[in-house]
Amino acid sequence: MTLAISPRTLAKRIALSLLAVLALVYCGDFLYLRVRMLHPKAADPFETQTTLRVLAIPEKNGKTEFEVDSQNPRQTVTCVHSLFPHSGFSPCWYVKPRINQPIPM
Repeated sequence: MTLAISPRTLAKRIALSLLAVLALVYCGDFLYLRVRMLHPKAADPFETQTTLRVLAIPEKNGKTEFEVDSQNPRQTVTCVHSLFPHSGFSPCWYVKPRINQPIPM
């Protein structure tokens, strides 16, 4: 006796399982962040990074000119050390590679 599961039912079960695993990982990440917030250390769980704010200004000849923003030269970004965004802050693994990229105009 074989139990045949339709492809549609199998796909639903796989999708629900993946969703449940993702929800568990997110909740675990959130709880781990909350525990670290009770006993904060320097740059953990939140880190503030400051860098120059560079503008990428396209020119007519197809080249791009880079210059420091004269109105707001410093850029401060707060990130959270976690897998997912929490408390309105992006994760540091996402922010760090992108913080020094010029801002396109």
